[in-house]
Formats: sequence, C-alpha cells, structure tokens
Amino acid sequence: MGFFSWIVFGALAGWAANLIVGGRQRRRQGCLVSVLVGVVGATLGGFVYQLATGEEKTFEFDFPSFGVAVLGAVLLLAVVRLVERHR
Repeated sequence: MGFFSWIVFGALAGWAANLIVGGRQRRRQGCLVSVLVGVVGATLGGFVYQLATGEEKTFEFDFPSFGVAVLGAVLLLAVVRLVERHR
C-alpha cells in the first residue's frame, strides 16, 4: 500500500475508532489526529493479530485489514482514555 493509501486508510480507521470508543460524549478530533490514531492503531492491530494467530498480517485496502486497523485503533483510544481518567 502506498503512502497516500496509508493516510486515507488511517483517517478512516481513526474516525471509525473514535465513533466506537466515544459514544455520546465523543470528542471531536482533527483529521491529523484521526490519521495518526488510525496508522498507529493499524500497526498495533497487526501486532496483536500476529501474536494471536502466529500469522503476519499484510495490510491491503480490504475489509479484513480495515477491521484489524479499527480494532487496533479502538484499543489505542481506550488505553489513552483510561490513562486520561486516572490523572
């Protein structure tokens, strides 16, 4: 996947994760934050996928990769929000 595809993929995954984690008190996040959350979440999701299955996850522009990226981004946002609440 090319650089531009990673940005689009990350933005979509970050936006979807914010919708899932945020609920009714969802905080608006900018496009750059969505991209960062999505790309880091995709990396985290791929790592968790590899640990769970023993297979390496290659990210293509398809629904299974999008699901792994969103799950990783949800995990990332949930951990960040838990840390913020304990402060």
